Amino acid sequence: MKGPLLKVENLVKHYPLGKGMFKKNAKVVRAVQDVSFTVEAGETLCIVGESGCGKSTVARLLMRLTEPTEGRVLLEGTDIASLNTHALRDGRRRMQLVFQDPSSSLNPRLTAGQIITEPVENFERMTRAKREALASDLLRKVGLAQEIMHRLPSELSGGQRQRLGIARALSLNPAIIIADEAVSALDVSVQAQILNLLMDLQEETGIAFVFISHDLGVVEHIGHRVAVMYLGRIVELAKSDVLFAKPLHPYTEALIAAAPLPDPREVRREVPVEGEVPSPVNPPAGCAFHPRCPLAEARCRVEVPALTTLPDGRAVACHVRASSGEAMQPLIDASQSGGNRQADLQPSR
Repeated sequence: MKGPLLKVENLVKHYPLGKGMFKKNAKVVRAVQDVSFTVEAGETLCIVGESGCGKSTVARLLMRLTEPTEGRVLLEGTDIASLNTHALRDGRRRMQLVFQDPSSSLNPRLTAGQIITEPVENFERMTRAKREALASDLLRKVGLAQEIMHRLPSELSGGQRQRLGIARALSLNPAIIIADEAVSALDVSVQAQILNLLMDLQEETGIAFVFISHDLGVVEHIGHRVAVMYLGRIVELAKSDVLFAKPLHPYTEALIAAAPLPDPREVRREVPVEGEVPSPVNPPAGCAFHPRCPLAEARCRVEVPALTTLPDGRAVACHVRASSGEAMQPLIDASQSGGNRQADLQPSR
């Protein structure tokens, strides 16, 4: 395969508000605005941001569960919007979704084994022996005991249900999995188990992930690259270690500064960001972050900054930082830190 596994080009999604004959002047919710990125085979791209920034809408657009207003999503070089119903059905074997809430995404009437094999049976006939062999193999891969094969979801714990959801997504041997807040509803210890499971599966199978989360500790642990979204737009895109060491966009710095530190001996510099996230129905002119940004200039109030790629490979949508090319200083004062932050964030395997 030439080129990236997944390529997203200038993705836009607007939701109209209300109905009527004057649709030209009707208000719209600008959920996603000009989003572009790529995902390579075997890579984990994390998408982070505050609630309402458009992360989950991007997930739905990637799966074509909702149609984009503009833009393209190319899976292995094929624009999924151009596929007819039959071709799209086959194409979805290559891209699967793991939902946030396993309790509502699993059929309560089916056993664990049936849940795993149901997607495959939508495409091919299977004997009972083949179904049981497939279910058994995938249960083993996600670390579940064989005896739960005949249990209903209501008989499983939250962590077991989430593992079952991952096993179901793996049943079609996809090239990429979209994980939308896949661990946010789980206890911290169970989160660590699921994250380590995903990383082990990636190492074993070469699968790619688009991991959507608001938990920066999780993102720093699992992500190869991180895309930071604000009010429907990507404002920074960089390798995980680079982004967390020296964030470039003021909003990225504010997000990292707001995250709790696992080590109380570490000292983090405060970031002066005030105000609320503007409405996606009536976003500010220019840079959407300028009403809250301590670096805002006159240009920021009238001109939308483009996502500019810098010489070090990271991309940022900020007039001030893109022109200077200077990353902000580390948020954590290492001289006052008693431990290694990256190591402290690693869940035990």
